[in-house]
Amino acid sequence: MKLKLRLVRDGETLFEMPLSPSDWSEKDLAEEFKETEESFRKLSRIFDALSHETRLRMMSRLIESHDRTLSFADFMQDLDLNPKIVWENSRKLEEGGLLEKTGRGKYVCSEFGQTFVMMSFALRRLIESLTDTDGL
Repeated sequence: MKLKLRLVRDGETLFEMPLSPSDWSEKDLAEEFKETEESFRKLSRIFDALSHETRLRMMSRLIESHDRTLSFADFMQDLDLNPKIVWENSRKLEEGGLLEKTGRGKYVCSEFGQTFVMMSFALRRLIESLTDTDGL
């Protein structure tokens, strides 16, 4: 089965790529690895930001909030966190580009953060469907 991933916005295909290395030319695969290596630091910051349960809970809470904005106090109260934990974890999320500080004690989920979280939902479903079809 030849699987492809296609990203579409408003009916326009932004990109399409095969999900099997055997469906790539050697040149294209080598170029993709090269580009991935060059963006490794950015990817590391993103995955580091999401590698802790508290930060995942903070992002979930932000995405669920009506205007994607919460205060420092909201994080403490809603997630039962102490100030040091909120500060340390919000800093990590900012470094990953997932969270932005908008004012004194206010945080908003960045546009990138919202998109990345939604992409993680899609990735989970993709993994589930591959596991179901290929017995992985």
